[in-house]
Amino acid sequence: MNLIRPFTGLRPAPSRAAEIAAPPYDVLSTDEARLRAAGRPWSFLHISKPEIDLPAGTDPYAPEVYARAAENLGRMLAAGVLVRDTSPCYYAYRLVMGSHTQTGLVAAASVLDYSINRIRKHEFTRPDKEDDRVRQIDALNAQTGPVLLAYPSAPQVDELLARASSGTPDADVTAGDGIRHTLWVIRDAAMLSQLTAAFDAMPALYIADGHHRSAAASRVAAARRAANPAHSGNESYNYFLSVIFPHHQMKIMDYNRVVKDLNGMDAAKFLQRISENFSVQPSAAPVKPAKPGEFGLYLPGQWYRLQIRAGLIPTHDPVARLDVSLLQNHLIAPVLGISDPRRDQRIDFIGGIRGLAELEKRVNSGEMAAAFSLFATRMEDLMAVADANEVMPPKSTWFEPKLADGMVSHVLD
Repeated sequence: MNLIRPFTGLRPAPSRAAEIAAPPYDVLSTDEARLRAAGRPWSFLHISKPEIDLPAGTDPYAPEVYARAAENLGRMLAAGVLVRDTSPCYYAYRLVMGSHTQTGLVAAASVLDYSINRIRKHEFTRPDKEDDRVRQIDALNAQTGPVLLAYPSAPQVDELLARASSGTPDADVTAGDGIRHTLWVIRDAAMLSQLTAAFDAMPALYIADGHHRSAAASRVAAARRAANPAHSGNESYNYFLSVIFPHHQMKIMDYNRVVKDLNGMDAAKFLQRISENFSVQPSAAPVKPAKPGEFGLYLPGQWYRLQIRAGLIPTHDPVARLDVSLLQNHLIAPVLGISDPRRDQRIDFIGGIRGLAELEKRVNSGEMAAAFSLFATRMEDLMAVADANEVMPPKSTWFEPKLADGMVSHVLD
């Protein structure tokens, strides 16, 4: 089996992409999705967040929600706003956010290679979230939420994608947040073969975002394989929808922390305690760390620049040397007493897309006692963790820009 393969994508009909493309299902609440979809009957939110079409208060995991998703997909197919390619294709997908541009490949990625860790993971998954995606895939008989993957340095692939995305696009949408999503269909047989071969030569791909979607696709494949006595390995359920970008083009933003209290200390005592493991320097300006091992601390009305002491960085441990680990292991756990950031209600996390002003706001309002700004995790760090078959700490990466739902879906024949 190939690592990736082309597929007959389900996508917006010509000129309909702007009506259909929607934010990923997992970045909006039900109320936010309902507002976004108001007056937009073809928004993909009617498929990805179908509870918006049911009475307020409906359990988003109720059977009727998945049934409504299938009904809405059928309605969009019947109206011709979604159409399916008649032969297997790849798709070049470009994201533009301000001055940042990344161009990747929409492809069907191998569940088998996921299962043997050639498509590498770096996060734990939650069974309830997996269950939700399994029910969604089964109800639609399609994968509509792409998994965001990264490929290691491959200039040949970069060049092929540059060629594929040089002509008139098949879809071009600028979303409400200003991010531009552009899609080109790749039908040329020679280019399809070249792309497939180039990816087959790669040692691994890396999941950046979408661990629950890939795990759910694997579960669906296992169930369908067990129920199919004629299973051959070529069935579409053996692959999952993915968008694969070169790792050097991907943008990880900082994922910052705010805490509700100082564990019984006043500010002076707190600063004294953290100075045991960090140098502490007041700063007249907000601190956006410029290098690994550097952190910003905001207490009411005052920023500080923290630098972890060099001897505390374990250079040979790909997880322990991450900045999120250094902060957790040498400050948040021992000083603030927050040993389980995944469950402790005293800590919260703020994506860097919201800026340092959001950290100040949360502290100045009295809601939080302190905020920490971090240097963004690098793609090379993520890949090193995945290569070591380890798991990143919670809330280690915040990828921007986000993929849109509805640009291409993968039907399971």
